[in-house]
Amino acid sequence: MATQHGLQERRRQRLRFQLRRKSGGRPRLSVFRSGKNIYAQVIDDAQGVTLASASTLEKTLRESGKTGANVDAASVVGKLVAERALAAGVTAVVFDRGAYLYHGRVKALAEAAREGGLSF
Repeated sequence: MATQHGLQERRRQRLRFQLRRKSGGRPRLSVFRSGKNIYAQVIDDAQGVTLASASTLEKTLRESGKTGANVDAASVVGKLVAERALAAGVTAVVFDRGAYLYHGRVKALAEAAREGGLSF
């Protein structure tokens, strides 16, 4: 019988396989969502380097007093990662939602990144 973690890993690998086929060399905007925080990274898989990252654990976001487990914090992280990616010279990415549904915090982060100037 498959465990919850095993099923999530299968979904994540299935999605990444499709992203690799359709990315066309664009970097990947990867999202990780935990119970208390949300993290985003722009990763260049060809070179194996992280070009930009943002999370709710950063000092500026922690000082605002908000928790990282809500839609508002996810949208702030999305805008921040888009700003940093544009500063690194990245304008087009492919969105990697991982094993998560495109709903709630993940959707808010993606929409904020689009508003911040990233295209995907």
